[in-house]
Amino acid sequence: MHQYDSLQLALFSGKGGVGKTTLSCGFARRWAKQFPDQQILLVSTDPAHSLGDVLQVETSNTSHALADLPNLQVRSLDAAALLQNFKARYGRVLELLVERGSFVQGEDLSPVWNLSWPGLDELMGILEIQRLLREGEADRVVVDMAPSGHTINLFKLVDFLDELLAALELFQEKHRVLSQSFTGRYTADDADAFLHEMKAELLTGRQLLQNPDCTACLVVAIAEPMSFLETRRFLEALNQLQIPLGGLLVNHILTPLEGGDRYYEQQEILGKFQTLGEQPIFTVPQQLGEPVGSVALDHLVPQIAPLEVVVSTPPVIVQWPTKVSPGFEDFMAAGRQLLLVGGKGGVGKTTVAAAIAWGMAEQHPDRQVRVISIDPAHSLGDAFGQPLGHQPTALTQNLTGQEIDASQVLEQFREEYLWELAEMMSGDSSEGDRTLSIAYGPEAWRRIAAQALPGIDEMLSLITVIDLLERQEQDLIILDTAPTGHLLRFLEMPTALGDWLAWIFKLWIKYQDVLGRTEFMGRLRSLRQRVMQAQKRLQDPKYTEFILVLQAQSAIVAEGQRLAQSLAEMGVPQRYVVHNRFAPELQLTADALPQHTMIHLPVLPRSVSPLARIQGAAELLF
Repeated sequence: MHQYDSLQLALFSGKGGVGKTTLSCGFARRWAKQFPDQQILLVSTDPAHSLGDVLQVETSNTSHALADLPNLQVRSLDAAALLQNFKARYGRVLELLVERGSFVQGEDLSPVWNLSWPGLDELMGILEIQRLLREGEADRVVVDMAPSGHTINLFKLVDFLDELLAALELFQEKHRVLSQSFTGRYTADDADAFLHEMKAELLTGRQLLQNPDCTACLVVAIAEPMSFLETRRFLEALNQLQIPLGGLLVNHILTPLEGGDRYYEQQEILGKFQTLGEQPIFTVPQQLGEPVGSVALDHLVPQIAPLEVVVSTPPVIVQWPTKVSPGFEDFMAAGRQLLLVGGKGGVGKTTVAAAIAWGMAEQHPDRQVRVISIDPAHSLGDAFGQPLGHQPTALTQNLTGQEIDASQVLEQFREEYLWELAEMMSGDSSEGDRTLSIAYGPEAWRRIAAQALPGIDEMLSLITVIDLLERQEQDLIILDTAPTGHLLRFLEMPTALGDWLAWIFKLWIKYQDVLGRTEFMGRLRSLRQRVMQAQKRLQDPKYTEFILVLQAQSAIVAEGQRLAQSLAEMGVPQRYVVHNRFAPELQLTADALPQHTMIHLPVLPRSVSPLARIQGAAELLF
């Protein structure tokens, strides 16, 4: 690992549950020991923070030094707190710029800061990473990032922020032209200084983030088919975004004596990893105990070694485990129409969701079942062993699969709402000087609406699910959700979207004599009613149920307990928890989640096709 000692920024990401947090913690501790005279900062941008669970310390938005390594500061970013800091620094001038580019007054904008922003975690994360690098708050920074799909959204925000600043520049240019027209001169003000400062900061941040001499993304994976496929897609996305790739860390590698058919599969997948390019590949051996706490982490890092030889081994005889009671009830007979399957990244959510869908479709051949992935890093098609896309794909006569393509949903959302909302926010009518209007008004808002808007996957997924529920074409819908932090954001989205629409209504009521657009507001009211109806369904125990998936590891159980508590507070019905990769020696105590019925899914054989694994899991779950 000495080849990374010249870096200033080490970013750890990859598919959920592969050990990103563990390896980022171990790497940061190694740096702190290697460079005792330097300040090392370990920071998490994942909304479901796990640094504290792995390091076995309390973490918060404030940096705290580890007791045994005082030069290592640890911090879990709090997006809401960072937003308030951002508001205190830039809020007034941003409100001024929006006021200059729209019909609203500054006082109308104040409530916006208290609304829930789509993509807030990614937005605050990228701004804070850039600030840390720019201001040199630490000599070296290690970032434990969200799973790959949301990490890509974070990196895409660099381009989005450039376009946002270009739109704000148009707002300010409109003000400059008007000032010049009325007074014959223009004097630069705070808004000009803000735009100049932000452009310079974003350019510096982009250069640091894309500079291979100081930055590298270390991609963590495991030697399993779904992890390989997601890693391949992730590497392609990093290359397109010009984020330097430092190498691959393939975790949980077994020896021949430990592995059985898993060892055979791992060797085969390691060979596939070698085909992905010239980047270095390291292996991390499976640990006997959980690598949590300073002693275990310091023991783990020296075991990381370059991948040199892949062993060709014959497949072993496939042995299916015995079913463990109890199993799931018949969800369709119980009247359920929507199941959400979730948990920490990498616990087996997709496998469980696919198996439930398969089992229900088999039990009810006359009913229609659909399983949908709403995780931006889709792996549902990988689980079934066939490509899936935005349009539903038939898996059997009565089972379809779908992976939501946020870009397609966003384009439809633009056509139905965003383009007209952009025109409305500009405040320009069809009267008067159209040259000024076209140049500086709607054009600026359309530039904002035309962006990919990273971080709104949850809102777009909600719109898709609402549409499916309203059409009533499916008897049962199973959602394969994003990992914990972003699942919670999806479940909060009805309230968030409702609040944004309520703010727009208040603006319209205040300025309706100028704005008109009664028909458009009627459509927005209809959208809000649909969103509120979806929220009621998410909280209806006769209609909806959440199923938690976890494994017998302390960090996973701790996150699962926090998730279950959050869901209870949100009123989301939940009865079952699936203990995935169950083995008799890996029992969970009864008090881990005492209000839930525990369903045990034993370790599945690896030397079978993806579909056979899903079919076998369905047999074991029901």
